[in-house]
Amino acid sequence: RNKFTQQGSDVQSEDEEEGEVDRTQGAARAISSYIDPGLCWDDVPWLKSITKMKVLLKGVQCGEDAVRAYKAGLAGCVLSNHGGRQLDTCRSGIEVLPEVMEVLREAGAKKEDFIVFVDGGIRRGGDIFKAVALGAAGVGVGRPVLYSLASYGEKGIVRMVHMLQD
Repeated sequence: RNKFTQQGSDVQSEDEEEGEVDRTQGAARAISSYIDPGLCWDDVPWLKSITKMKVLLKGVQCGEDAVRAYKAGLAGCVLSNHGGRQLDTCRSGIEVLPEVMEVLREAGAKKEDFIVFVDGGIRRGGDIFKAVALGAAGVGVGRPVLYSLASYGEKGIVRMVHMLQD
């Protein structure tokens, strides 16, 4: 009656040859297998040497790391807890912003030389205004986009943008 067809739900059955794909661990474990836990500050010069693009550090949670990124010659940082809502005491990017901007000023960083983005804690248009007023160059609004899209599709995204603008 509703003309439903089972589009795409069986696509993964075609990509698995014996032993190539382990589907027993879940998405978080699978994604984390692509993250190199050995990356450290000593790798920054190498990262900068292999690209002509600006390099930013994502996941900054304190002023000390922002200053270290600035002194390492990075172009900026993204204040983010990487979706760390599972850690009860982890601060969102917007909560870390005042501390980071203060220590960057003390370290001599200028907004033109080192840009700061906030990715986390943005739920309404007023939060965007606050972040920019505190010194952020821009913000990420991932969760509101995700919820709007999942609940209402394209119309949800349009409505969310209007709500942020209002």
